[in-house]
Amino acid sequence: MAQASESIRVVVVDDQPLIRAGFSMVLTAQDDIEVVGEAENGADALELLRRARADVVIMDIRMPVMDGIQATEQLMLRDDPPRILVLTTFDNDDDAFAALRAGASGFLLKNAPAADVVGAIRTVAAGESVVAPRITRLLLDRVARQLGPSTAQSERLHVLTARERDVLALVARGLSNTEVAADLHVAQATVKSHLGNIMAKLHLRDRAQAVVFAYESGLVHPSS
Repeated sequence: MAQASESIRVVVVDDQPLIRAGFSMVLTAQDDIEVVGEAENGADALELLRRARADVVIMDIRMPVMDGIQATEQLMLRDDPPRILVLTTFDNDDDAFAALRAGASGFLLKNAPAADVVGAIRTVAAGESVVAPRITRLLLDRVARQLGPSTAQSERLHVLTARERDVLALVARGLSNTEVAADLHVAQATVKSHLGNIMAKLHLRDRAQAVVFAYESGLVHPSS
């Protein structure tokens, strides 16, 4: 994770040169962001990230040689992996869901405004995950209709207290920490504490993985 006094080091991975150039142009204009490299597929990204340290990787999903999901899985095996923001459209729901399962911290729409891209980079570099909770919930909700809950994941719910399950369910439905606190009539610090316990007990890396787990375990069901 980038320190407050350092620039956020970013790698842009996409097989389309114009998209790479567009993201790089937007990001290099920021005082606190440094683009340290570009790659046209997942394999090239893995090689680049052996030589250059990055805090955040903007990762396309569908690429030749190695796609973004495989590359994300490989990066998550490293001791100190970068945060991954996947590039997606709602035409590729299944792919975006798979990327979140692989360990991505969130996603960007390919046509996202420049301000949203910059904000997303800063958010995940600071240790947060889901950039737009309600959009992510919508994505997961749509894909989860095709999936049944996993028995193995359901059994893992038993390690959580009733209040921790309440918090996880509200987070998975797209509520922010402030909204969860208001709904449960507790302080935001209490919500953060519960989320920390949830991550530790379930061995989850971040909020995005927690949301995916909530669907896979059957704690949250797709909307009708």
